[in-house]
Amino acid sequence: MLVGGEVPVDSAFPEEAGAPFGGEDLKRLSRALADSLAGTAGIDAPAALCRACVDLLDVTGASVSLSGDTEAQMVWWSSDPVAAQLAETQYTLGDGPCQTALALAAPVLAADLTGGADARRWPVFAQQAVALGVRAVFSLPLQAAGLAVGTLDLYRDRPGPLSERDRSFAFPAADAVTTALLVLQAQEPPGVEAAWLEAAESDHEEVHQATGMIMVLLDLNPQQALARLRAHAFTQGQSVTEAAREVLAGRVRFDD
Repeated sequence: MLVGGEVPVDSAFPEEAGAPFGGEDLKRLSRALADSLAGTAGIDAPAALCRACVDLLDVTGASVSLSGDTEAQMVWWSSDPVAAQLAETQYTLGDGPCQTALALAAPVLAADLTGGADARRWPVFAQQAVALGVRAVFSLPLQAAGLAVGTLDLYRDRPGPLSERDRSFAFPAADAVTTALLVLQAQEPPGVEAAWLEAAESDHEEVHQATGMIMVLLDLNPQQALARLRAHAFTQGQSVTEAAREVLAGRVRFDD
């Protein structure tokens, strides 16, 4: 299932505009993925695959976000500061293509955030994304056992859908990233949190701590407490991480 509006656009491969990969193309795809992993340590494999997406697809940047559920999201890798900020914006708002892809466990292709159906679906996110110079976002779930454990998020600095040919690369690349992450997890001893996952979670440890403080103070459940933190971040023009630091420093109390 694909979610999100799309409009015609010139393909990144003008000689075969919109054409899907054929047999020989798929062989080149496999070689490209293999080459991206050549000499790469296991811990770096997902990032290498993402870099291959940026190099070979008609996109501007990419990121990988990991999630235990639709409320907790950690940016594990990003190709550039805009990709990282785009992921943080969605985490702060609790809304956007990435959040929708996690909730539906389905690809969400937002081809034009400057107007139309995509801008109306996520109006606040679309406004902030455009302010970052982002015009299109394509979020592909990283699925394991029928559940989305994260997303591969591709963005472009101009509107337009992914061509059929780009989809033919991006979708198996997302599967390859998922496999690489699962292999990393399987290599960890039982009962020990994977080092790479712990590193990703450390970026949002302050959010978890601040959410816990709000839960105790206002007698809320985790979802309600995070919603209060997000609302405060939005009204103050902050990221949710910045708002969490304010709470932990005692500058925001939520006792009113």
